[in-house]
Amino acid sequence: MNQKVEEISWVIGGAQGSGVDSAANIFSRACAEAGFYVFGKREYYSNIKGEHSYFTVRVSNKQVRSHKEQIDILVSFDAETIFLHADKVSSNGVIIFNSELINKSLDELPTIDDEARKRITRLFDDSDDVITVKKMLEKAEQKSVRCYNVPYFQLLKNFSEKIGNPALSKLARMINVIALSISLAMLNLEQKTISKAITYTFRTKPQVAEINIAAAEYAYNYAQQLFKNDSFLIHGNNDISDIILVQGSQSSAMGKIAAGCRFQTYYPITPASEDSEFLEANQIIEQLSGEKGSILVMQTEDEIAAITMAIGGALTGVRASTATSGPGFSLMAEALGWAGINEVPLVISLYQRAGPSTGLPTRHEQGDLLFSISAGHGEFPRIVFASGDIEESFYDTITVFNLAEIFQVPVIHLLDKAISSSIITCKKFDPNKTKINRGSLIEKIDNSLDLQLPSSHFKRFELKDNPVSFRTPIGTENGIFWNTGDEHNEKGHITEDPDMRIKMMNKRMSKLELVLDEITDDEKIRTYYESSEIIITSWGSTKGAILDSIDLLRNDGINIQFIQIKLLNPFPKVLLDNLLSNARIIINVEMNYSSQLARLIKQNTNKEVDYEIVKYNGRPIASDELYYAIKNILNKNINKRRVVLDHGT
Repeated sequence: MNQKVEEISWVIGGAQGSGVDSAANIFSRACAEAGFYVFGKREYYSNIKGEHSYFTVRVSNKQVRSHKEQIDILVSFDAETIFLHADKVSSNGVIIFNSELINKSLDELPTIDDEARKRITRLFDDSDDVITVKKMLEKAEQKSVRCYNVPYFQLLKNFSEKIGNPALSKLARMINVIALSISLAMLNLEQKTISKAITYTFRTKPQVAEINIAAAEYAYNYAQQLFKNDSFLIHGNNDISDIILVQGSQSSAMGKIAAGCRFQTYYPITPASEDSEFLEANQIIEQLSGEKGSILVMQTEDEIAAITMAIGGALTGVRASTATSGPGFSLMAEALGWAGINEVPLVISLYQRAGPSTGLPTRHEQGDLLFSISAGHGEFPRIVFASGDIEESFYDTITVFNLAEIFQVPVIHLLDKAISSSIITCKKFDPNKTKINRGSLIEKIDNSLDLQLPSSHFKRFELKDNPVSFRTPIGTENGIFWNTGDEHNEKGHITEDPDMRIKMMNKRMSKLELVLDEITDDEKIRTYYESSEIIITSWGSTKGAILDSIDLLRNDGINIQFIQIKLLNPFPKVLLDNLLSNARIIINVEMNYSSQLARLIKQNTNKEVDYEIVKYNGRPIASDELYYAIKNILNKNINKRRVVLDHGT
């Protein structure tokens, strides 16, 4: 019997390198083409090939901003996916699996780690029998899950014979297209949307696209007979003219292009590398004027070289950035101080992952907040700015380049693995919504400028009422000045004079007050929903799960306001203090162990949050787990101040 639903949560899993990502991207694009809103997230182990990988896609007829832990359709390439995810499939959900694996046992899968093996075994604690795929499916069927066995390899063989190309039967990667086509048939999507998605995905390989389209059509027809009237009925939005499907690893990179960044450095590190790889693939830029430009992307020998080279680029007057993750940022700390003392406008895209040390290199966490604010010895001004989602990260990237040049400070743009590894439908990016502001940059020095310069000398660090001095690219005629890691005078010459030290420290550090005075309130803090005595505070990529969970709570008659703090250093304490003044309950939500934002709130406003909801198992917060956590707090079902979320496979 067909089910009418407003949304579904679809998960596909298989061995790393088996085509899980390609299948999920095709599925997401097909759903977007059909007029649905999409949110997807990718989870994978830190090995090249073999370990378990899975992709969650939430499809809805209204905006979605996060994933759900509950699964409606599970598509499996292998036995491991069944063992790891079958118990998460909802009542009346669907599992599509390879019929050839029905007797595969848990003991035969060496890639499942010991802790996961124990959790699976506990599901059958009343039995000493060998745990097989069949037993997992039978357990799922006990809660009305429908299980469809599909002979993937036989289908592939039949298809290869039909088109007269028996060699295709050995291309196991084509199974991913067969599997996703079968699940798309369950959503009653038109075949043309699937074909368009495949064509786009393999746009540089037209012959591969053609074969995959034919295989998808063959599998789709098979599925229609398999499911008959057993499918999900969900209607998409008819008007998708201003909607795009974009990956998080692309959005900030596109923002850099729009911002006028023309030099980026990096040393490969997960999850930051994809930012630079996108720029490398799009180095030739056609501007709105029709003129062509370019961006130079340089892979360096290490992270120290990456930041110092980016600093050098910024000194020449070009907008420059570097992208890294926690371990790489650790290595950049000394050079960050050099940029601070020399007032260099530099952007660092810091894609957080779970630490410390190597930690969980392909998993998510928000553990670098306090580190980014404090990294480097001594004291120097820096701006720390955090994006909450993919759409924000595009516009925020343009903003942080402006801030770096207006205030002549390094800016650390906090992103993370959850944003980088997500895919979402959102409104088309519009670069015209923001304007480029290069601050006090002068590219020509002549007598028309009242700079009171000695011959051929430029007071790069001039002491005046405004702590932001004029700057000029190195090599500018009549613009000679010095850069050094030592304390210096107005021209950059080394000095240890105590009076000059005080003046230069005051000059640099007073920029933090200037930042708070000149940045708009909307750039510091965003508020969502009307004022309420119940307030959630957070920052970064928890935004989507928070907004989706608040929508669910509003359906229950519970009104909550969300305060998203974007400017984290200097901290907007006066603004936040005013926003929290009438709060009866403050719930802080973060993806780290120690509630780092809560510590900043206490430090700057002397306000103690009432509850902390934290998660640090490497998996992003799901909207449904957050919903239940908040509801339990408000219903007083939880008698402790700190709630630890632990969902995720």
